[in-house]
Amino acid sequence: MDAAAHIRDATPEDFARINEIYNWTIVDNHVSFDLEPWDLVRRREWWDSRPDDLDVLVAEWEGKVVGVAYSSYYRPKPAYRSSAETTVVLDTAYLRRGIGAALLGSLIARLRERGFHRAIAIIALPNDASIALHHRLGYRSAGTLTEVGSKLGRHWDTTLLELDLS
Repeated sequence: MDAAAHIRDATPEDFARINEIYNWTIVDNHVSFDLEPWDLVRRREWWDSRPDDLDVLVAEWEGKVVGVAYSSYYRPKPAYRSSAETTVVLDTAYLRRGIGAALLGSLIARLRERGFHRAIAIIALPNDASIALHHRLGYRSAGTLTEVGSKLGRHWDTTLLELDLS
């Protein structure tokens, strides 16, 4: 790694770049089960509806936002509020530099500070790199759901990974 990523809280000024990074997972890709790219209006609505105990972090590399990680409640029912789903997405030009680990590691630290009990990752398969990253950070495999997403003319499996935050 020839430079270190700087991890910080996202701001509304990051929305356009976050969308650029996230939207690659939607178009011609199975990584996200969104079907339409996000625009700035949708990103603002998402941001404004987020509870205060959930975080959005970005990674900067040489001053440029190159990744985003965020937490969301695992499920909407109140009894799930001690479990957070984690998402991390990088600009594909910045893979294999340790940025994903730095981002996700920072997000995990925030979840621990906030008193969450479990972190859950839901990864569309295949995605060996994402699974390896999560395992390196302590997540363990919790199971696979078969053909639960339908996109690009086929059905996709997802794997569930969990991390004990206690």
